[in-house]
Amino acid sequence: MRVVSSTVFSSRYIRALYCHQIMPFVGDLIYSALVFEIRPIAVTLCPSLCSDVTVTTSAPTPPSPPSVPERGSYNVTNNRTACLLARIGLQLNITYPSRSQGKDVQDIINLQPNLTTTSGSCEADTSKLILMEENTNLTFHFLLNSTTNKYHLGGLDLSITLPDMAKPFTVSNHSLVYLQGTLGYSYMCHQELILPIGQNFSLNTFHLQVQPFGVSENEFGAAEDCALDKDDMLIPIAVGAALAGLVLIVLLAYLIGRKRSHAGYQTI
Repeated sequence: MRVVSSTVFSSRYIRALYCHQIMPFVGDLIYSALVFEIRPIAVTLCPSLCSDVTVTTSAPTPPSPPSVPERGSYNVTNNRTACLLARIGLQLNITYPSRSQGKDVQDIINLQPNLTTTSGSCEADTSKLILMEENTNLTFHFLLNSTTNKYHLGGLDLSITLPDMAKPFTVSNHSLVYLQGTLGYSYMCHQELILPIGQNFSLNTFHLQVQPFGVSENEFGAAEDCALDKDDMLIPIAVGAALAGLVLIVLLAYLIGRKRSHAGYQTI
């Protein structure tokens, strides 16, 4: 094995070498006191990366979710009389193939009441609410059980076309059991509800009140609150009860202490 010292390496090109590892030279030479000479010729820098450097491409930043959707008023009439009432803010959460990115992307879209047209129909045990906004068609199907006088959202259809979609997005599910209420009463939920409809679509509702059956005088019936609203109401009740209990304990401790002190005075 030969030892070569004070060897000068010349380069015709200006290159930048970035490496945090020791890079052995191939061959049977051992180099010491290496001097790399770089001639200052006008060429473009061409960085070389060693094996310890991994080139990564950052993922595109997902779009910021929109604000809470505006609450819209949607009515269905039969013979000029309201048979279905809905007050609700609607948000579509969809995942679809992007034409520009070549992969699935998630998008959250608020339905805008001032740009939405309403239609539908009411039957004895079924009612339908159809909302259309430009390239979006959203249909609610409500069912009534005449035996129990209970209703629920049993089906939902969505058809939407966006500029970046590789193909129109459609979802239909008619085996749902959401928004359950009693005939003659409205169903209310101020909290956000996330209703999974399909693998790539969920419907988010805000400040919801709906009555698909038994509407009287074009007004909502008494409201039945959703479980989320009931839980939200339980928190201040529990806090109030805890504070009342604490006050009672302090008062009892004070009375017991005072009674013992009075008994001591009598003994003396």
